[in-house]
Amino acid sequence: MEILEIALIALGLAMDAFAVCIAAGTLEIIRGVRPTFRLAFHFGLFQFLMPVIGWFAGIKIASHVQAVDHWIAFGLLVFVGVRMIRAALDPEPGPQVDPSRGMTLVTLSVATSIDAMAIGFSLAMLGVSIWYPSAVIGVITGALCTLGVQLGGRLGARFGQRMSVVGGAILILIGLRIVTTQL
Repeated sequence: MEILEIALIALGLAMDAFAVCIAAGTLEIIRGVRPTFRLAFHFGLFQFLMPVIGWFAGIKIASHVQAVDHWIAFGLLVFVGVRMIRAALDPEPGPQVDPSRGMTLVTLSVATSIDAMAIGFSLAMLGVSIWYPSAVIGVITGALCTLGVQLGGRLGARFGQRMSVVGGAILILIGLRIVTTQL
């Protein structure tokens, strides 16, 4: 498999994580190097690990997960998106949900990388070694996520709290797109 093919696969897989990072970047608490690094690192790591898991999983496990993976991703993205919208619309705002920490970060990382497991499974069927493609996928995802957070930060600074609602809606729409493309 050539580098151009791997890079195109990586770009396709990274788009969901990129969109989530734009949405996350609109939040004030995501401004700065540490939260940007956490998001980019975790999304890149999960995009690296999921093809490896898919590659090792084999036909039995992959066929079971593949039947419901889109519903899992949908549920996770809607859950986080609704939380972001509720926090933005709360008349007495409490602490914002920080998508760069804790279970929210893990949830988003899993939701945006489930499709990478199927790619890993496909690469195993083609007899392609998994380590190099997975590394490229992880690095490209991390780089795009860094750019996404920066872009989201600019949008958030310009449009304020409304962007948190838009960010939550984007997560829900990504979940809907994932489900509708699988049906």
